[in-house]
Amino acid sequence: MGSSQDQLSTPEKAWHPATQNRPAYITQCPILPGKSFVYNFTITGQRGTLLWHAHINWLRVTVHGALVILPKRGMTYPFPKPDDELVVVLGEWWKSDTEAVINEALKSGLAPNVSDAHTINGHPGSIPNCSTQDAYNLPVESGKTYLLRIINAALNEELFFKIAGHKLTVVEVDATYVKPFKIDTIVIAPGQTTNVLLTADQKSGKYLVAASPFMDAPVAVDNLTATATLHYTGTLAAAAIILTTPPPKNATQIANNFINSLKALNSKKCPPVFP
Repeated sequence: MGSSQDQLSTPEKAWHPATQNRPAYITQCPILPGKSFVYNFTITGQRGTLLWHAHINWLRVTVHGALVILPKRGMTYPFPKPDDELVVVLGEWWKSDTEAVINEALKSGLAPNVSDAHTINGHPGSIPNCSTQDAYNLPVESGKTYLLRIINAALNEELFFKIAGHKLTVVEVDATYVKPFKIDTIVIAPGQTTNVLLTADQKSGKYLVAASPFMDAPVAVDNLTATATLHYTGTLAAAAIILTTPPPKNATQIANNFINSLKALNSKKCPPVFP
């Protein structure tokens, strides 16, 4: 996809890591509630998974999404073509109005309250004191390989992501191809994107998907884990979920294991791309 057009009623948007040319209050006024603005933009020299979000205060909590740039016509991925592609957005949820949360913090000079839950594609999963135990269902077919385009849309928190019983093959970070490597837990920072290959190579069943915070400093974070289920086709709805244990929030070694494994693919066909 060489160019794209997007229309959305949102105060102003930023593209991560694509260049964003019209920031609110600098080159244009914010988009007012109930109004819309058409962004016409051309993307050159980039491909991969990006994040767009609103860019005024904390409106980006829920006004966000994926921007997927496919390879040029005739170009292929530098890894085996997946059978399907899925976007997985990790986020946060507050019981309070998030604009009130940040405004109160600015008035008091204190850190803003942490979120009340993390989410996977908008669903928190099984968490305490929640009226519904609503979890996202990730359907897969046995033997097939899926490209998961994982985005961290959380405001401030790095997040671990893992799937019970399955290895993830990391192939791209922030729209730059990396040398593929297998790992069971990735860590992803706010605004960052990571593409992984997931092969449904385990016995049929339901497997827990977990997104949990990483923080190895004495800073308050939302310590709740968002959960989803990886659901093999044909598995009974009442089947027990195969569980996994999220890393401790201060699991620096697990985070470093992921980070130290990242190396740009840097091939002649796929050189590094810098926005």
